[in-house]
Amino acid sequence: MASGIISVGLRLEGFHFLSWVLLAVCVVAFVVLLALTVWRFASYRAAVTEDFMDPRRAFGFFTFVAGTNVLGVRLGLEGLHWLTGLLLVVSGCTWLVLGYVVPWTAVLGREERPVVITANGTWFIWVVASQSVAAAAATLEPVVTSGRRELAVLAVMSWSVGVMLYGAAGLLVTLRLMLYPFGPEDLTPPYWVSMGALAITVLAGARIVEMADAPMVHVTRDLIAGLAVVFWAFATWLIPVLVVAGWWRHVVRKVPLRYEATLWSIVFPLGMYAVAGIYLGRSDHLPVVAMIGRAELWVALAAWAVVLVAMLRHVSRTVVRA
Repeated sequence: MASGIISVGLRLEGFHFLSWVLLAVCVVAFVVLLALTVWRFASYRAAVTEDFMDPRRAFGFFTFVAGTNVLGVRLGLEGLHWLTGLLLVVSGCTWLVLGYVVPWTAVLGREERPVVITANGTWFIWVVASQSVAAAAATLEPVVTSGRRELAVLAVMSWSVGVMLYGAAGLLVTLRLMLYPFGPEDLTPPYWVSMGALAITVLAGARIVEMADAPMVHVTRDLIAGLAVVFWAFATWLIPVLVVAGWWRHVVRKVPLRYEATLWSIVFPLGMYAVAGIYLGRSDHLPVVAMIGRAELWVALAAWAVVLVAMLRHVSRTVVRA
């Protein structure tokens, strides 16, 4: 997800070689993660089932939907729209299934109460998945000759669902922070997804605004364009909050800063915020927003490089040497 969205941003800004490098990383990572997931499901099915039942981890399954669509959107920029469509079919079906299964198995079907005590930043990944479906559908709609109305309905519907889900997830996570003990060890990197979910909502909204005219788009275009600006403003406001929270966790409360896989959930929101700003600036003619997005793109690329080096060192120490 992180490599794919930064590759999109670099492609939009004309840095084709860097974009292709990150696209290659994205493709390799996607294949490896897909193979490992299938292997884990086949060999450790009980552990997978346990993840589905745990509200602290279950929403992480939606990363498959988001990652698939980010790759599909990036391939669409290369003119491979048939691959974008194929990946959208896979991710869209998965989104529908997980959208009913995960909330029931992990939240509503649990006997333990209150469940809100388990709410965390990963719950926003459901929002990211919904908006990724909207972004992929909006990418395809202007370039296809048939199915345009259906894609418009899918884009607007999944975007609207994502907006509602963000409100629900935001309320539940806020209640978790206010009603129950919360220490620095609980402030994990996935809380950055709260900003990333807003950013991909902005991106999907900007893509819908750019879609070819269709009945569903014609009715909602002005509303989505206005809300996209509102969501971008709130995402911008959240960034200093999240930075200060990280300072409090690692500097004030002395939680060691070491590599963990969830650090990528910081890189992805940074990249998504950059691409969202670039797209929103172009579609709504907001040059200041586009300028901020371009500057943020290099911040995201720097964060990607730092986390990649940390990951390679971690793998070298824990896997290769072992």
